[in-house]
Amino acid sequence: MSKIAGGIFTSHVPGIGGAIAKGLQQDPYWKPFFDGFEPVHQWLAAEKPDVAVVFYNDHGLNFFLDKMPTFAIGAAAEYRHEDEGWGIAFQRPFEGHQDLSWHIIEEVVASEFDPVTCQSMLVDHAVAVPFELCWPGKEAFPLKLIPIAVNTVQHPLPSPKRCYNLGQAVGRAIESWGGDEKVVVFGTGGLSHQLEGGRAGHINVDYDKFCLRNLAPDPEALLQHDTLDIVELAGSQGVEILNWIAARGALRGSVRELASNYHIPISNTAAATVLLENSDKVHA
Repeated sequence: MSKIAGGIFTSHVPGIGGAIAKGLQQDPYWKPFFDGFEPVHQWLAAEKPDVAVVFYNDHGLNFFLDKMPTFAIGAAAEYRHEDEGWGIAFQRPFEGHQDLSWHIIEEVVASEFDPVTCQSMLVDHAVAVPFELCWPGKEAFPLKLIPIAVNTVQHPLPSPKRCYNLGQAVGRAIESWGGDEKVVVFGTGGLSHQLEGGRAGHINVDYDKFCLRNLAPDPEALLQHDTLDIVELAGSQGVEILNWIAARGALRGSVRELASNYHIPISNTAAATVLLENSDKVHA
């Protein structure tokens, strides 16, 4: 059986790509954020996962306001990154895992979700930035990708509970897969930030730390706020915490935090990185 080794939760601010391209990892503005990935690098080197299942939000690359699926799951043999002008421009493709993708899709539909199935799909900075942070300087990424896009843009948005339940369905699907792959789950985006309007630059440290404090031991605490509450608390883009909530739902074992890092601001955003370990002891 396949195994979910753990989860990586991190901001995907596109400006991080520009910092990587310019070699600013040791710059005082950026260093506290990049330093948070040292334990992640050590854990990945030890665990050597075969597949990354990434919960993220598309920024208009595949879906726009006229056609915005609530959930979309990639089932492609390959995914290519289309740079949006922020600095990370590379031609390396992300190799897909079609068989596991279809298994996840079938099991998620059996759990009464209705995802859009994407046999052709591009990925943007929400996937590319976390991969560059986790495997810096690699000529080829050492694992396969299954992207799962969550609508955090066009209202009505899915509820936190709906996202958490989706993650649980994905976790069950991975656990029931007959292969022997080791899987790492990603939740990307956030934390609190708003890029437009009268609240541009909004950061809510208290809400961010509430999320970080409860993510491992009590993820259902994050479900007490509905989507509009989160927009109010965390900003219109801070609602990307839905990606974290979905990814946390996939970690159905006995979860413990191995590392956590919080740094403000990065490009008007509260940036964070959390590493969770998922044991084989599965909760009912």
